[in-house]
Amino acid sequence: MKRILLCAVVLCVWMSEQAEAQFRNRTQTTTPQLNENNLNYAAPQEYTIGGIEVTGLSLLDKNAMVSLTGLKIGDKIKIPGDGISGAIRKLWKHGLIGDATISVQKIEGDQVFLVIALTERPRLNDFYFTGISKGRQSSLKEDLKLIRGKIVNDATIRNTELSVKKHFVKKGFLNTVVKVYPESDTLTRGNVRLRIDVDLKSKVKINAIHIEGNHDIADGKLKKKLKKTHERPRFALHRALLAEAFTFRPSKIKPALDSSRNLTTLDVKEFINRHVKLNVFAGSKFIRSEFEEDKLKLIEYYNSQGYRDAEVLADTIVNFDKSNIDVKIKVYEGRKYYFRNITWVGNYIHSSNTLNKILDINKGDVYNNELLTKKTTFNPKGADISGLYMDDGYLFFQVRPIEVAVVGDSIDVEMRIHEGDQATIDEVFISGNERTNDHVIRRELSTIPGQKFRRSDLIRTQQMLSQMGYFNPQKIEQDIRPNPADGTVDIEWKVEEQSNDQIELSGGWGGFYGFVGTVGLSFNNFSIRNVPHLKKWRPLPVGDGQRLSLRAQANGRSFQSYSLSFTEPWLGGRRPNSLTVSLNHSVSRLANARFEFTDNTSLKQSGITLGFGRRLEWPDNYFSLTHSLSYLIYNYRNYFGGASSILPAEGRTNEIMFNTTLSRNSIDNPMYPSAGSTISLAVNLTPPYSQWRDKSYYENINQRYRWTELHKWMFDAKFYLKLIGSEKPDGRSLVLETKAHMGFIGTYDRSLGPGPFQRFLVGGDGLAGGFNSFVLGQDIIGLRGYPNNSVTPPLYSLRGSQQSNGIEGGIVYNKFGMELRYPVTTGQSATIYGFLFTEAGNNWDNYRDFNPFNLYKSAGVGARIFMPAFGLIGLNWAYGFDRLPGAADVSGSQFHFTIGQQIR
Repeated sequence: MKRILLCAVVLCVWMSEQAEAQFRNRTQTTTPQLNENNLNYAAPQEYTIGGIEVTGLSLLDKNAMVSLTGLKIGDKIKIPGDGISGAIRKLWKHGLIGDATISVQKIEGDQVFLVIALTERPRLNDFYFTGISKGRQSSLKEDLKLIRGKIVNDATIRNTELSVKKHFVKKGFLNTVVKVYPESDTLTRGNVRLRIDVDLKSKVKINAIHIEGNHDIADGKLKKKLKKTHERPRFALHRALLAEAFTFRPSKIKPALDSSRNLTTLDVKEFINRHVKLNVFAGSKFIRSEFEEDKLKLIEYYNSQGYRDAEVLADTIVNFDKSNIDVKIKVYEGRKYYFRNITWVGNYIHSSNTLNKILDINKGDVYNNELLTKKTTFNPKGADISGLYMDDGYLFFQVRPIEVAVVGDSIDVEMRIHEGDQATIDEVFISGNERTNDHVIRRELSTIPGQKFRRSDLIRTQQMLSQMGYFNPQKIEQDIRPNPADGTVDIEWKVEEQSNDQIELSGGWGGFYGFVGTVGLSFNNFSIRNVPHLKKWRPLPVGDGQRLSLRAQANGRSFQSYSLSFTEPWLGGRRPNSLTVSLNHSVSRLANARFEFTDNTSLKQSGITLGFGRRLEWPDNYFSLTHSLSYLIYNYRNYFGGASSILPAEGRTNEIMFNTTLSRNSIDNPMYPSAGSTISLAVNLTPPYSQWRDKSYYENINQRYRWTELHKWMFDAKFYLKLIGSEKPDGRSLVLETKAHMGFIGTYDRSLGPGPFQRFLVGGDGLAGGFNSFVLGQDIIGLRGYPNNSVTPPLYSLRGSQQSNGIEGGIVYNKFGMELRYPVTTGQSATIYGFLFTEAGNNWDNYRDFNPFNLYKSAGVGARIFMPAFGLIGLNWAYGFDRLPGAADVSGSQFHFTIGQQIR
C-alpha cells in the first residue's frame, strides 16, 4: 500500500513539472493580441485614439457629434475608464440623441479605434388636436410654442400637455385632461406628428363665495372687490332644481324658492319664464391666478378702511357638483385704526403747516396707508408732498412715513424727510428720432441744461412732444438719471417716430352736380431748406417741423377750390413765434335754364393771409396769441337773389380782415384727448369805413358792399374728463367731452346791416357745402341730426322787411354738445373710437330773436378713425328731435360723414 501511494505522489510531481514546462514554452514563443472581446476591466490599459467612426445619423453632423464627446484622434484614453462614460454623458446632456454607445472596433498595438453608435431623436413635423373645435384650436395654437423641425423629447411632450391644460384652465375648464402621443410620420423619415388629445370636461364655475370672519364689513361689499372672481347671481338655479321644475312638482321647488328669493306665490312655469332665461349668463369661471389677485385687492380694500392688520387666513375650494365649486375665504379683520398725531421731521424748506395742508389728513381720519403714500409720492389728481419739493429742484427729496406709536385704535405717524440739495440739469439726450431733427425737439423741451430741475417741466415737455404729432404719444418716455455726487441730473427723452403726413383722396356722385373729387396733401414735418438737397429726402424733405398743405376740390364747372399754405412754427429759430402764409382761390357757378354752368352766374373768391403767432408764458405756457391779416376779393355775377337782392347783379367786394385769437390748449393727446381743455376767443375786425364816409355813399347799391364792414367774435371751448380708465398713457379710458361754441357779428353803424359774407350756416356735418351746394365766404357750423346748412334763418332783409334779398346765413349762433367716447385702439397705426353724443344749436339773423335756450336738439352714435396717412374720418348717425321751419315733421334720422378735425 505504501508503495502505491509513493508511486502516485511521484506521478503527480512529474505531471506538474511537465505542465509548467509547456506553459514556459508557449510564453517564450507568442505574445497575445488584446481586442474588444478580451478587455480586462480589472486592469485598464492606456491607448491612443487612432480613429473615431460615427454611425446611425441621418440629420445631425458626424463631426459635430464627435466634437460634443470631447474625444479627439491622438488623445490618450484608458480603456475601460471614465473617458468613455464621460463622452456618453456629454452627448446626453445636449438632448439631441435618444441613445448612444461607444465600442472598440479594433486595437492595433497601442492604438484603439472607436465606434460611436447614435440614435437620433425624432423631430416635429406637424401636430393636430382631437376633442376640441376648430375655433378653440386656432386660439390654442397661438399659445403653444411648438416649432416644426424641433427635436421631440419627453420634456417637449410634458410641456405641451401643461401648456394646453393651462390654456383651458384660464378659460374655466379646470378639469381638462390632456394627453400627447407621438406618431411616426410615414412621409418623412425620422419625423413625428404629435396627436394632442383634449378632454375639456365641463367648465368649472363658481356657485357661491362664502366669506367668514368679517364682522364689520358686509359680504356684499367684499364680494364687489373681487373684480374677477364672481359667484352665480342669486336667481341662478341648480340643474337638479330645473329638472324638478320641468317635472312640475311644486312641492320640491317651493322650498328652494323660499330659500333663494322668497317667491312662494309664483307658479313654477312663471318662475321658469322669469328666471331660467337669465341662467344662460349666470356663473363665473374660476381662475386661480385671478383669484390670488382678487385676494390681494380684498386686503387692499380692508387696509383703505383702516383695518391695517387684515389678512386672508385661508381659502378653500369645495366641489359643489361636477362643474361647480364653492369658494370659501376666511379673513381676519382686526381692529379699525385712525390717524392721531402726524408730525414732520427734517423739513426746513417748508413749514409743517404747509405740508399738513397738502397732506390733508386730519386727526380722527380713518387710517389709510395707501392714501398716505399717494399724498407723499405722486398724486395725479391733486397736490402731493413730493411734487412740492421736486418742482423746486429737490430731486433727491425723500419722505418716509413711520408709525411711531399705536395707542388703542389710534396711530401716531412721523413723517421723516430728507430734503437733499437742489438738482441742476446737466445733459439732455434725445433718442429714437429718425426723421425729426434734434433742434426741432429741443426747442420744445422745458428741461434745459443748466436750469433747475422741476417735475412740472417734465410733465409739460411730455405734453408738448405729444402735441407735436411727430411721435407716438404712448411711447414718449423720460429716463431720469440722478447724480447725487455732484447734485446734477441727466435726462434722456425717448421717442418713437410716427408719420403724420396726410393724403386726402375722396370722391362721390352728387347727382345733378356730377362727380365731386378732392385731393389734399399735408406735410406736417416739412423742411423747405432741404428741398434742393435730394440726399436729405426721406423720401421727402422732412425734419424741420414746418407745415405745407395743398388741397384741390372740384366737380367740373360747378365748383373748384384750390388752397396752399405754409407755416414756420419757429420763425428765426429762437422763439416759438410762428409765421403762416396761405393762398386760396375758389369758384362757384349756378346752373342756368339749360343746366349749364357758366361765369354768367358765378361767385369767385381769391385771397391771401399772413399770420403771426407766439406762445405766451403768462398766465401759463399753455396760452398762445395769434394775429393775422387777410385780403379777400369776391367777384360775383347774377349770383345773389335776382332782382330783389340788395347786391347788384354784377360786382366786386373787397375784404381786409384783421384777426386776433387768444387760445389755451392743455390736452394730453391731440388724437384722443382724455384730460385738459382747448379754449379760444377770436376777434375779426375790418376797417370801420362808415365812420369816415358820408351816408350817401351807402345809398348807391354799387358802392354799399364794395368793402365788407363788420366785427366778428367767436368763442370755442372743449373740456375733457376721464371717467373710467387706466392712468397709463396707453390705457383705454372712457372720456367725456363737453363743448360750447358761440359766434356774433356786428357792424360799426347800426343803420347798415351786415353784408352777405362771413355769416353763419348751421346744420349737418360741418363740411363746406356737400355735393349739392358749395358755399363761399361763410362759416360752416356742424349740427348733426339736421341736413347740411338747414338751420339757417329766413332770408335777411336790410330794413327788416320779409322780401327776399339773396343773403343767406345768420349773424349770431350758439351750439352746445357732449360726447361720451371709448377707444377701440389707440395704437400708432390707427386710433379708433366710438362715441355717444348729444348736441343742440341754433342760428339767428338778428339780436331781437336771439334766445340761447331756443335750440334744435339731436342725439346719436358714431365712430372715428385716425390714420396718419389719411387723417381723421368719422361716420355719425343722429336723430334730430325738432322740426325745422317749413318742414312737416321732425328732422329724424340722418347720417353724416366727416373728414378732418371739426373745430365747431
